Amino acid sequence: MYLPEEIRKDFPILSREVYGRPLVYLDNAATTQKPRCVVEAIMDEYYSVNANVHRGVHFLSQQATDLHEAARERVRTFLNARSTGEILFTRGTTEGLNLVAYSFGEAFLSEGDEVILTAMEHHSNIVPWQILRERKGIVLKVVPVDETGQLDMNKYERLFTPRTKLVCTTHISNVLGTVNPIRRMAKTAHSNGAFILVDAAQSVPHTQVDVQETDCDFLTFSGHKIYGPTGIGVLYGKESLLDRMPPYQGGGEMISRVTFEKTTYERLPYKFEAGTPDYVGSHALSVALDYVEKTGMENIAAHEHKLLQYATERMTHIPGLRIYGETADKGAVISFNIDGIHPMDLGTLLDRLGIAIRTGHHCAQPLMQRFGVEGMARASFALYNTLSEVDAFADGLERVRKMF
Repeated sequence: MYLPEEIRKDFPILSREVYGRPLVYLDNAATTQKPRCVVEAIMDEYYSVNANVHRGVHFLSQQATDLHEAARERVRTFLNARSTGEILFTRGTTEGLNLVAYSFGEAFLSEGDEVILTAMEHHSNIVPWQILRERKGIVLKVVPVDETGQLDMNKYERLFTPRTKLVCTTHISNVLGTVNPIRRMAKTAHSNGAFILVDAAQSVPHTQVDVQETDCDFLTFSGHKIYGPTGIGVLYGKESLLDRMPPYQGGGEMISRVTFEKTTYERLPYKFEAGTPDYVGSHALSVALDYVEKTGMENIAAHEHKLLQYATERMTHIPGLRIYGETADKGAVISFNIDGIHPMDLGTLLDRLGIAIRTGHHCAQPLMQRFGVEGMARASFALYNTLSEVDAFADGLERVRKMF
């Protein structure tokens, strides 16, 4: 039986108070809290194993290297990648997207080539491609979003031309909660001779993601959104593509041999990992992945869906409240506004009640423009949230609404 009350014991921060009230943390799409085992793994490695990885011959270096590479294998099995050569460690989703924009762009894109984005992308999957457009003259096309928050798949399929080289899409929208049909999108891209890059920052923490089943060419996510530490992330890429892409950065670790005349690069994945990696973060990420798999991805998804349904039901009875994103099988995110209340004011007043939500444009300003608003309030759920916290949130919304 799934017992969030028991799970919460693994997260000490959830027992604290804010302004004299119990913390209700509903900002999980921005970052999740960390279980005790993850924090202890970080502390233990610094106290017991800390040494630079890969080149050291001494015991601590070899032990740290073993933990780092074991973490890579852990990520490989978590995503069901074919080999560890397809698993690159990054600082997070943003760096993964930038790496593909730079390196794939250098290897595969020329002036006039096309990249397809969606209208629900996070800025980190828009701006790097705009920078590439300025540098190389590529063309960006955008898949529109309908009023319910779904992609217009008919228009998506009509956007392809012989110049289309890449599709960039979020798996689950950080604003709408929409779950995009990645496998279908990949099939369409491949049938048109294009590749696909998936931003999985909002999907990997909540549902099982299999890169072979979806047949995506690239996929990236952040450790801090899946109960791991900040500053560590993953980029998956098919070896056949990574082999053809130039390094993203130069320095130590990513070389085989250096002379002043020529440098040869290291094999995958190290070609893309210049400098000392976050070997403590990678190990802590592997502990976080163990934690969610032990809890059960199906259990997590079912629990969060229950929270989402209950919250949606409670919120629909609040006068003047509009929810953005109305797809049936959406992720555990609710973005909304209440007539006459600025989302910043709403978030500030809820905070005084101990309730943490996110307000603003959520790094998705084009999507805000699509729905005709400057910003939205957003509540997002995680494996440790409870129905009683949803009640506190809904009661808080009612209280704030009556104040206005």
